[in-house]
Formats: sequence, C-alpha cells, structure tokens
Amino acid sequence: MSMERDASKLQFGSLFDEVSAALFAADPLGINSGGNTRAYDREAGTILPRLQEAHSADNVQVIVHEEFCREFTSEQAGAIGRYEEVAAIIWEAWLKLAADRDRRATRA
Repeated sequence: MSMERDASKLQFGSLFDEVSAALFAADPLGINSGGNTRAYDREAGTILPRLQEAHSADNVQVIVHEEFCREFTSEQAGAIGRYEEVAAIIWEAWLKLAADRDRRATRA
C-alpha cells in the first residue's frame, strides 16, 4: 500500500490528504478508532482518479459508494446515503483544486 499511497500523493498532492481526512472524519465504516489517521488512504487512492468523471457531488457520492462496495462488501459499505456529506466535501476540494490549476494556468 505504501507505494500506491506514495504514487497517489505524488499525482494528487494535498488533495489526497484532504480526501483521506474527510473519509476518516466521516468514518462511513465505523473503523475510526482515533489513532489510525491513514485508515482510509486506500479508498482515497481509488476515489481520486475517478473524480475526473464526476460532474457533481452526486456523482462523487456514487463513486465513493462504489469504491467502498468494491473494497469491502456492499453490506459493510451500507446505503449510498451514508456517503452524501463526505461526497460534498470531496467535491468542494476537487473544485478548489481545479480552480487553483486554472488560475496557475492563466498566469503562465
């Protein structure tokens, strides 16, 4: 996982940390025991590449739910509604990254 995590962090920078932290705070699986802040790094690494196909927070919600169903069982992942709030947070972080990239591109 360390090599995968490092590759995702390299590709997505601080967004990786933001998504992992948002998932940790939301704790959709109830595995946050308080100490392992990297508990959702694997899921962040599979969600991030798929954000390019998202056009809304609703799309992100589907992506996040699908990745949790793929990584765990659909019973463990639970209902898609469980991911609404974290999807909105991830979507906002994604939009901020896109806006920052656009600003840098126009200055170049």
